[in-house]
Amino acid sequence: MTNVWNLKKGFILASASPDRLRLLKKTGFIPDKVQAAEINEEPVLKEPPKNYVARMAKEKALEVAKKNPNTFVLAADTIIAVGSRIVRKAKKEEEVLKTLNLLSGRKHSVFTAVCLVTPEQKVRLKVVKSGVQVKRLTVEDINVIIHSGEWKNVAGYSIEGLFSAFVRQISGSYCNIVGLPVFETAQLLRGHL
Repeated sequence: MTNVWNLKKGFILASASPDRLRLLKKTGFIPDKVQAAEINEEPVLKEPPKNYVARMAKEKALEVAKKNPNTFVLAADTIIAVGSRIVRKAKKEEEVLKTLNLLSGRKHSVFTAVCLVTPEQKVRLKVVKSGVQVKRLTVEDINVIIHSGEWKNVAGYSIEGLFSAFVRQISGSYCNIVGLPVFETAQLLRGHL
């Protein structure tokens, strides 16, 4: 895809996510560079999910902007939350088993925060929430999901993979669940043409 829109001072995507880059390209904004941020991603005690995801996106954007002055930097962070509980990336099968049991038969929220830091160091932030209803998972369903390996390096699941067969309903932005709300991101960026 060609760059439809042009941010005159350069544009960096502060993310290591290939899904996020793919979705960003759908907006017509093609980054000049992709550079992942390295920040501490531990939640603060009793931090609400919406606050946490906003803080993560802002810290990622500012960290990369500090290393790349006079350019636009876009960062995003996506999390799953069940009530006020944030679902973290599972490192072991036992952890993903707990996550799947938590999500089974319940509705949960997916929050994505998108943060843009301008060359003048102004911060623009947008948080988008989607709802996901999961069917009651059987032991067999859970085993299939775990053995697929799709849970690795993602918080909870990949909506574009096998897990989609267990989703009863989605409310809000599908792209948000994948990792970048395309409409809101495009609006944020077009405000700086």
